Amino acid sequence: MPTIGVKRDLLFEALGKTYTDDEFQDLCFAFGLELDEVTTEKQMLTKEQGDVAAAANASEEIIYRIDIPANRYDLLCLEGLVTGLLVFQGKVKPPKFQFVEPAKRQVLKIDPSTAKIRPYAVAAVLRNVTFTQASYNSFIDLQDKLHQNICRKRTLVAIGTHDLDTIQGPFSYEALAPEQIKFKPLNQAKEMTGSQLMDFYATHAQLKQYLPIIRDSPVYPVIYDANRKVLSLPPIINGDHSKISLKTKNVFIECTATDRTKAKVVLDTIVCLFSEHCAQKFTVEPCDVVQPDGSVLSYPELEVREERISVKRANAYIGIEEPAEKLADMLTRMYLEAKVDGDSLVVKIPPTRHDVIHACDIYEDVAIAYGYNNIKKSLPAFMQIAKQFPLNKLTEQLREQVAQAGFTEALTFTLCSRDDIGRKLNKSIEALPAVHIGNPKTLEFQVVRTTLLPGLLKTLVANRKMPLPLKLFEISDVVVADENTEVGARNERRVCAVNCNKTAGFEVVHGLLDRVMQLLSVPWKTANLTKGYYLQAAEDPSYFPGRCANVMYDNVVIGKIGVLHPTVLQAFELTTPCSVVEFTIEPFV
Repeated sequence: MPTIGVKRDLLFEALGKTYTDDEFQDLCFAFGLELDEVTTEKQMLTKEQGDVAAAANASEEIIYRIDIPANRYDLLCLEGLVTGLLVFQGKVKPPKFQFVEPAKRQVLKIDPSTAKIRPYAVAAVLRNVTFTQASYNSFIDLQDKLHQNICRKRTLVAIGTHDLDTIQGPFSYEALAPEQIKFKPLNQAKEMTGSQLMDFYATHAQLKQYLPIIRDSPVYPVIYDANRKVLSLPPIINGDHSKISLKTKNVFIECTATDRTKAKVVLDTIVCLFSEHCAQKFTVEPCDVVQPDGSVLSYPELEVREERISVKRANAYIGIEEPAEKLADMLTRMYLEAKVDGDSLVVKIPPTRHDVIHACDIYEDVAIAYGYNNIKKSLPAFMQIAKQFPLNKLTEQLREQVAQAGFTEALTFTLCSRDDIGRKLNKSIEALPAVHIGNPKTLEFQVVRTTLLPGLLKTLVANRKMPLPLKLFEISDVVVADENTEVGARNERRVCAVNCNKTAGFEVVHGLLDRVMQLLSVPWKTANLTKGYYLQAAEDPSYFPGRCANVMYDNVVIGKIGVLHPTVLQAFELTTPCSVVEFTIEPFV
């Protein structure tokens, strides 16, 4: 859930009313938002960076930090938030967005070469915009919030905004070799090629995270104007030549993307929210985008579509009994103009509400406008008897029994490093059915664990000053890559126990295995029994040679038991012998 920070005084000025903190919190809650924190820029810098000296000159103006639902892109800036609240309070009507047709439309031509890297682009123009410092900052912040949210850190969509008076159309969107691209990046004094730019921003605090998106590609996307001036190198940075400022009057907005639908949503959101700063409010100048096949599409679309919902069903789903006229009024307050048509409501979905994709989204807005606290609690019309998930029930029962056997429970991280399940256990990570994290932030969290053992060994290391013996256990899920499943991986519930003492104490973990099987009513397999559990000698690089066995149940391997190999102990910085048992409990549910 994204959080936006708005200056309290600017917010109250735009709302036309001053609230106490509690009053504004109640207003946010009624609208489906949450006032997360009341703070100042100085307090935020001190808290986030811990640098008191750097925060000394920071502003002490009150800032409201508000949690916004992740799908409400129209509320990610002051302009959108204010409009939404004013419409909710019934002080203004939902704005109508209109096109203003220029004498000659701006044209953006997409070259076929872009299909190799970012094939889609959309564009629009905002005319006669008046920026203040506050609205300019809000404009920049909105782009950043969209980049982090719907744009998925610029992988799906990258936004470029330019001073139209400094450039000349028609514009061309191309994909060229890095060495062929040369321009002066935003706020820089010298020109750079695409390759030089990658090296230059490799250590930049904000931009370095976006470089891998295109760095290894043989071609980079670039947008030129009619004079071959570079507007931007998406998704990295804009050119310095066309940067916007407080003096900018006409703004050219372009969005390049790997997902055309997301690009259209982003463009609609930006132009709708900031068209209120145009001389002619809520107007947008469309642009023609020439596709690689020669067809021409007009953007932004600003589509207003209609949905029809049942009044009876809306009341039934929410648990209220309101007339159609009142439901229509509630939806209008939620930025969804509605009118009664017999037993139905015809609801207009504006271009700012791309989060509404189904009738249930409209029902949700009715419930928000009605007030969740105003919905009377009632018993369901039918009775259901619930029960605990069988696997979880067995897990809870075993936890209690293993603890009574003298073992201490641990709860370790599901993610671990590649070395934890590979090299440290004398195994090759490539040979393991591990699920890897696509873009790990730290070395400690690179893969999902395939065994519970590394977490317990790390816990032993952290507690090695405690008196021996140390007996730990954990009953949790591991994740194993499996091509036969729908998502390519599956969870497996396992129990793992470790005994750490001056001697390995294999008999301790063997005794625990016997106790668990006794609790599960699983007998030791003998010649007279066709079903049961038994141990089968095995070799595993994680265990001491000749001191390892497979735990067999119904002639299927369900786990391993043995004494850990000295090199494993050394890799985890342990100096005392350890014996281990680990097996899945899912066959016994």
